[in-house]
Amino acid sequence: MTWTRETRGAAVLTALAGALLWAGAASAEGQPAPTLDTGNTAWMMTSSALVLMMTIPGLALFYAGLVRSKNTLSLFMQCLAVGAGLVGVLWILIGYSLAFGTGGDWIGDLSKLGLSGITPDTLAAGKTIPEYVFVMFQAMFAIITPALMIGAFAERMRFGVCLAFIGIWLLVVYCPLAHMVWGGGKLQQIGALDFAGGMVVHMSSGYSALVAAIFLGKRRGFGKEPMAPHNLPFTVIGACLLWVGWFGFNAGSQLAADGTAGLAFLTTSTATSTAVLTWIAIEWLHRGKPTVLGAASAAVAGLVAITPACAFVSPLGSMAVGAGVSILCYAAVTFLKPALGYDDSLDVFGVHGVGGTWGALATGLFIADFALKGTGHTWGEQVFIQLKSVLFTAVFAPSATLVILLVLRALFGSLRVSEEAEYAGLDLSEHSETAYTYGPASGSPASLLEPAGHAVAGVGAHRTA
Repeated sequence: MTWTRETRGAAVLTALAGALLWAGAASAEGQPAPTLDTGNTAWMMTSSALVLMMTIPGLALFYAGLVRSKNTLSLFMQCLAVGAGLVGVLWILIGYSLAFGTGGDWIGDLSKLGLSGITPDTLAAGKTIPEYVFVMFQAMFAIITPALMIGAFAERMRFGVCLAFIGIWLLVVYCPLAHMVWGGGKLQQIGALDFAGGMVVHMSSGYSALVAAIFLGKRRGFGKEPMAPHNLPFTVIGACLLWVGWFGFNAGSQLAADGTAGLAFLTTSTATSTAVLTWIAIEWLHRGKPTVLGAASAAVAGLVAITPACAFVSPLGSMAVGAGVSILCYAAVTFLKPALGYDDSLDVFGVHGVGGTWGALATGLFIADFALKGTGHTWGEQVFIQLKSVLFTAVFAPSATLVILLVLRALFGSLRVSEEAEYAGLDLSEHSETAYTYGPASGSPASLLEPAGHAVAGVGAHRTA
């Protein structure tokens, strides 16, 4: 074939047309398929470890310090065996599939039962990290969420019942909510924003915990006997570990080491710092002195509230979130709880329920312009979407929890330990152990036997979760 000026021109035009068609097809199909990013993968593995640290030892220490000394080990056991142990296994067997399987509007399916179909080369959908790493990151969220509830009914639920309750709750409440918000379900479809779990984690556990606390009834001696925290240093150390681990919780939810993760990292700490200062100021004005317990409670409340909003608000917006949550949570644990008379042992509802609700609403109220542009909604529309999602969660989670508790009562009878067991403490009655040894066995003189206060009803629990 002889190349003339005309044939060369036609060939160039054909090549250009082909390139344009290819570009159009590529544009229609979206970006090229993602490839593995080792930096993102390393960050997500680190984040997963940070989130696990939030439960063990963070939450375990936080809760154990707030209860009476005779129930110290029971809180460690529930966080370790029920949270990290039971939930860790259930998540791999079925939980991940129910939350992130294809499914429909309300729950996933069984397509990933036992992680079937996933290999080391499989990437998380649309992401640059292995799906195995994504599974583990989400497992840490699944582990801490039901563990948060333990604080509401601390010191009175039978260990076997606790195992059954947490296992069923994970599959019936947590997995559907995770699918609805993060797995392509109904709330995600309507545009609800919940970056790291204000509704999925904190509202679900907080509202469910309140139902469980009321259903089980008050601790014996509640309101009549002193129930102050027996080891505040435990609680403060736990709160500090939660703060550090929360960077993995929030910044890790971007599933990449990028600018959005950096924003979430920054707003997480800024909101928490603001919450601590605000709570201290309120307590100083109201009680005359700021307390260490109040500061630790404020830190957790600030972390809770910024969780859904951390990637959607500016640093100044995060300060508004932090200040608001301290006002609301302080009112909930100081005024609302005594007024209504429920025994939420460690104020799970007062901090996680109330704080999570505020955070989810504040996500819309203080959403930054750069985040609002990506939603396709006006500011008012986004606030309304957040409100609808909050109302749905506030009804779904406690309603499902009540059904679970009714079924368990029909199967087990009483869900509480006996009066004698509660008097002796769950450490002895449920686990045949004690956290502290007194008398000759401890190396102390026989004259320094167990203090009378501990021998009777112990020392106790007050605030928070």
